Amino acid sequence: MKVVAFNGSPRNNGNTHQALQIVLDELKADGFEVELINIADKPLEPCHACGACGRNKDQRCVYDKDRLNEWVQLMAKADGILLGSPVYFGSMSAQMKALIDRAGFVARANGDMFQRKVGAAVAVNRRAGALTTFDHMNHFFLIGQMIVPGSNYWNVVNALKPGDILADEEGIRTLKTLGKNMAWLLRKVSQ
Repeated sequence: MKVVAFNGSPRNNGNTHQALQIVLDELKADGFEVELINIADKPLEPCHACGACGRNKDQRCVYDKDRLNEWVQLMAKADGILLGSPVYFGSMSAQMKALIDRAGFVARANGDMFQRKVGAAVAVNRRAGALTTFDHMNHFFLIGQMIVPGSNYWNVVNALKPGDILADEEGIRTLKTLGKNMAWLLRKVSQ
């Protein structure tokens, strides 16, 4: 079974990347195949609301000059999807919003392509906005008819400079528990 994670931070190896890696390490230790995509490696265009994905119904966005279509297919083949974003002005990053908007429209226009997959979100903040960011990413899973595992607290960590997340002991425990719960749920769903 495979879980694909998307880092919505423009910093490839920053705190959001590290947070996602903690969850993925738990999944990998439990025998799952994992992949971490840094959205910033090839920035996404925002959704242009053209409606072509609904008219064409070919599991693709008509705009094909970025990696969105590749990533939609990766999500469709994966058993689990993990999203991570830093908090920017009280919500998710523009990179994560572009992924959610475009992948979400394509999936919904094509028979809810991600339904019954397991999806989880992780938010990283310096001070405030993590719960709003966490909530907004979860909307993607819930409207897509996905199943969302919980943890022992909200999936948020506090950090500013790269590496600061390691000082948030409670946040690290929460991420590790999320990885374990996601693994358990993925196995239950696949039975």
